[in-house]
Amino acid sequence: MSNTYIAYNFTVSPLQPTTEILIAELGYVGFESFVENENGFIAYIQKEDDSETILNEIYVLQGDEFEISYTKEEIEQVNWNSEWEKNFNPIQVDDLVSIRAPFHPNPNLKYDIVIEPKMSFGTGHHETTHMMVQHILKLDLQGKKVLDMGCGTGILAILAEMKGANPLDAIDIDAWCYENSLENVERNNCKHISVCEGDASLLINKKYDVIIANINRNILLNDIKIYADCLNDNGVLLLSGFYEEDIPIIDVETSKYSLKLEEFIERNNWVALKYLKS
Repeated sequence: MSNTYIAYNFTVSPLQPTTEILIAELGYVGFESFVENENGFIAYIQKEDDSETILNEIYVLQGDEFEISYTKEEIEQVNWNSEWEKNFNPIQVDDLVSIRAPFHPNPNLKYDIVIEPKMSFGTGHHETTHMMVQHILKLDLQGKKVLDMGCGTGILAILAEMKGANPLDAIDIDAWCYENSLENVERNNCKHISVCEGDASLLINKKYDVIIANINRNILLNDIKIYADCLNDNGVLLLSGFYEEDIPIIDVETSKYSLKLEEFIERNNWVALKYLKS
């Protein structure tokens, strides 16, 4: 195996969801690892797998919805663990939840989640994950059946189990997210989370007390009907992955299925909404 890599340094705007979408697409064409920064991220691919046309298959680069530019350079072997450790800082939410890597000290908060996100998404640093954690902290989940849709690293499902939820399903369409969630579920000694790779088609004939969906606006709009069908009466639907100005269009769709907006949290113009099914 070659020790030489090509580093693509991407500058993106807006930072999210552009970064998550682009990383997902790059992963499918052979990029092996990603290091995020304040302007975007660096994507690494082995030199032997790189080509002049490799980005031609990246759909998000073909449109004008996002501003994306990049430079590339050849580098010698990368110590991925070192790169990851330099760029992943522990976070805390409301002095109740810590999200950290195994090499970070335990701050001894009520809920301590240990993850190694590798190439998956949802480290807790993004506003949407942070707000979803805040919503989950307010819920009584004891004995509730919970779905974490678009689970990423599995953080939200892990926290829900820590709060007493049982059983839980964690689903993501991305293979890396699926594998990483399995690892993180085991790492946090969770016993009641089933991790699946796939999309909303896996939800046929399923029923839940709480559904958590932190994805993006278009996927949510397409799948809200399915979520509503899967919710028990008086069930809770948590939605995030979009901006405050998107609330009206989300609300129009949810109102078709007896879902009433109960509460929302805003953070840097991102929002997380709580709906109750009547």
